Amino acid sequence: MKAMTEAYPLDADSVWCEVLPDCCRGAPALFLDRDGVVVEEVDYLHRVEDIHICPDAAAVISAANMSAIPVVLVTNQAGIGRGYYGWAEFCAVQQAIRAAMAKDGARFDAIYACPHHRDGKGAFAHPDHPARKPNPGMLQRAAAALDIDLTRSWLVGDRAIDVEAAKRAGLAGALHVLTGYGQAERTSALALSGPHFEVRGAASIAGALMLPLFDRAQR
Repeated sequence: MKAMTEAYPLDADSVWCEVLPDCCRGAPALFLDRDGVVVEEVDYLHRVEDIHICPDAAAVISAANMSAIPVVLVTNQAGIGRGYYGWAEFCAVQQAIRAAMAKDGARFDAIYACPHHRDGKGAFAHPDHPARKPNPGMLQRAAAALDIDLTRSWLVGDRAIDVEAAKRAGLAGALHVLTGYGQAERTSALALSGPHFEVRGAASIAGALMLPLFDRAQR
């Protein structure tokens, strides 16, 4: 059950669970990692001035919006867990990203962020939190909140842990991109493909437009 804090949409487990107004529900979703996929990779991004939107990110998200495909951001935030910055900085960055997307007619339906880490401080210290990717907790939270059909959903990520989270959540597949950490993680990401889980490779998030999600005949 969600227990909203006074300032931020944190659940009882201190995971950011934000479902945005007028969100799309009841359909297969497009899950997106944030850093290295939607925005250029900046280690521990926490300053608005360091945000650089990846090319084609807004176009893909807008296309999903127009096709009534829920767009869900799922991001590990170890920087919060380690004490490098707080939820206030995360919130400011997210608001700036959303504003940049809005200028190009794109919007997220929900945002999930997990601060827990094995090297976290205080309540954020956890050896293997179920919401931290590669665990599927954030995807499962989103599915429950938005009535998402996980079996027909896809995820876009630059790391093998993104792809593994999608596989553990029972998604149809994942698109691994070469932006962010993708170059170093391509082999391990593609190795997660199997009989009931497809892993595709692409140069960037633009490749998401070729996913079955956007094929109305398959939806």
